[in-house]
Amino acid sequence: MKSTPASGERQIWTVGDLAARFGLETHVLRHWEDMGLLSPARDGAGRRRYDADDAFRVATIMRSKAAGMSLEQIRVLLDGGAYDRHVILEAHIAELEQRMAEMELSREMARHALECRAHDITACPNFRSHVQDIVDGKIGQGSTLAEALRGGSRHLARVPVAGPPVEGATTG
Repeated sequence: MKSTPASGERQIWTVGDLAARFGLETHVLRHWEDMGLLSPARDGAGRRRYDADDAFRVATIMRSKAAGMSLEQIRVLLDGGAYDRHVILEAHIAELEQRMAEMELSREMARHALECRAHDITACPNFRSHVQDIVDGKIGQGSTLAEALRGGSRHLARVPVAGPPVEGATTG
């Protein structure tokens, strides 16, 4: 990694330096460039040169991916002129709220199971209340419960990048 620049100089990284700084492989940065997420400057030999603004974009991409956003959603997020930027962000916020609610239910269920004295937890009437909505078929509408469990809830609130939300794209 490059040393800290003298006062007034800009920090510049090679693709390898920046990748190492964030614990990434260099091909990841190149892929993000191909996706339009990064556009590093080039030196006279055509080598990529990243500055502090690029580092903040990489950090934003990483945080957004950790929050469950797709690269397409992130591309729109980083494009201040994208016409559907707010639609994408509103859909992502709704997805996060849904995931947080599901996690809260899961935590309550796990706490109950931990404290329950029943040997067969599924026979406990109080525990059964935690899964009654599944038994009653109240969840999994629009996609199957098995699909929701396989992919988490991430795919349930996806919105296409090029248009308005899809009817029935979420489950309740």
